[in-house]
Amino acid sequence: MVDTKAQPAAEHDRAGGHPLFIVVLILISLSLLGVLFWQGFVQMESRWSGKEEYSHGYMIPIVALFLLYQKLPKLLALNWQANWLGPILMFGALVGWVLGELSSLFIIIHYSFLLALAGLGISLFGFRGFRLTWAAFFYLVFMVPLPTFIYNGLSQELQFISTEIGVAVIRLMDISVFVSGNVIDLGSYQLQVVEACSGLTYLFPLMSFGFLIAYVYRGPNWHKWIICLSTIPITVLMNSFRIGVIGITVEYWGIEMAEGFLHDFEGWFVFMACLGVLVTEMLALNYIIGRKTPLLELIDLDYPTVAELRSVKSGVRGTRGTLLAATILLVIALPASIALSGREEITPDRTSFISFPLLRGNWVGMEAALEPNILKALNYPDYIIADYRQLDDPYPVNFYVAYYASQRAGSSIHSPRSCIPGGGWEISNLTQQNMNEALGMSGLSVNRLIISKGEYSQLVYYWFDQRGRVLTNEYLAKWYLFQDGLTMQRSDGALVRLVTVVPPDTDIAVADARLQQFLRDFYPIMSDYLPGTAATAAQAE
Repeated sequence: MVDTKAQPAAEHDRAGGHPLFIVVLILISLSLLGVLFWQGFVQMESRWSGKEEYSHGYMIPIVALFLLYQKLPKLLALNWQANWLGPILMFGALVGWVLGELSSLFIIIHYSFLLALAGLGISLFGFRGFRLTWAAFFYLVFMVPLPTFIYNGLSQELQFISTEIGVAVIRLMDISVFVSGNVIDLGSYQLQVVEACSGLTYLFPLMSFGFLIAYVYRGPNWHKWIICLSTIPITVLMNSFRIGVIGITVEYWGIEMAEGFLHDFEGWFVFMACLGVLVTEMLALNYIIGRKTPLLELIDLDYPTVAELRSVKSGVRGTRGTLLAATILLVIALPASIALSGREEITPDRTSFISFPLLRGNWVGMEAALEPNILKALNYPDYIIADYRQLDDPYPVNFYVAYYASQRAGSSIHSPRSCIPGGGWEISNLTQQNMNEALGMSGLSVNRLIISKGEYSQLVYYWFDQRGRVLTNEYLAKWYLFQDGLTMQRSDGALVRLVTVVPPDTDIAVADARLQQFLRDFYPIMSDYLPGTAATAAQAE
């Protein structure tokens, strides 16, 4: 006889339910992901706590879990169909993780973790289930700090835009103001729009919030796109307005209006104002299409109760094989993590720039120091900035070297092509010059720039000294940073820059000769201060 009482249970198992086998595999997979990517998590958290722009990162995983929980009833009712794209993505993520560990670049590890989560999701509930819950996975992108070279370029551009619009706001109050790069000159006071005032402090949190609101918004898709994308111009305009207000208050009440509590309060006020503009925009969009829905009803914040989850009739679970394959890949990667855990980045021995000679040959140097806020933004452990003069030449050579012992955790060299315009200088000529032809120095090529501000001109040489390579292309420098991390376990490097004045009605060849003479006298000794520099080869010749 057939036991009819056992049929509902068998039918439940056929439909999938919540079998212990799948639950165990999920717990094992998540635990292994935590072990493999732990160092990446630690470094990411340090960026959240260390940079205000990323302080919202703590909330991103919590919100992502909420978005996933919202879709849980539909996800449980769905038939989970096997899709081997999941294990393939997991394999690609683990390859990226290995490359990130070997190259000592955390940014690769961070994005590999997101790819691994996507691979695990598709392995667990198939592509249809992933498409249903895509927002929860995508939202995690907002917790990952941008690559430093992208962050620096974006910050610089936003500084320029915010400065120009801020100056326009100041001029609306009939205040005389002069702008040079990102420096606002009010006559009695000068305000510099530094990296902290670029607007990124508002932009990153507001973009994540805009995406979230657009996703849970009950309305047409074109409304969602407008809400999400409008966070960028809203942030730029409001930050520019903030800069303009600071300029106005400084003009009437003094420089203390740009410092301390008032400065911080203005920042919080502007962020809240950005949120207010976003809410107003949502109401306006609904007014345009003739809807009079209350604000809270425009946002889908509903979530299932426990009773609702228990009442869901589960679909067929056909992804056990793909989930098992993804878990096996993580298990195989575990011994690799143990092997890689003992691999430490090599920091070569070098002489600090504190001992760099100020007297050499016919040159006399006078050392200077960068301001603490600039040093904090640039975040490098050693540098030199000094003006060198020859005894028979009134015009100095400004010598600047920024050395990074490690570029692994987000610290990275700023390109002069991005920084020079911030001082109001315009680049009128940029070429690459091989010093082997001019000075007989094998392996040394420099970027040669002519920059001008009004009637003043300067000649600039600069290059990137990267672990025995002299590079003039900042993007090529990024590639070698990855390659040398893999092959040499090093990520140290430096920017070297020489600047001299080009007086009006003077042949620029005179300025070239001055910089080239400085290179003849000083480049051979740079190998003590820049490990692996090509200066060693030049000295040998």
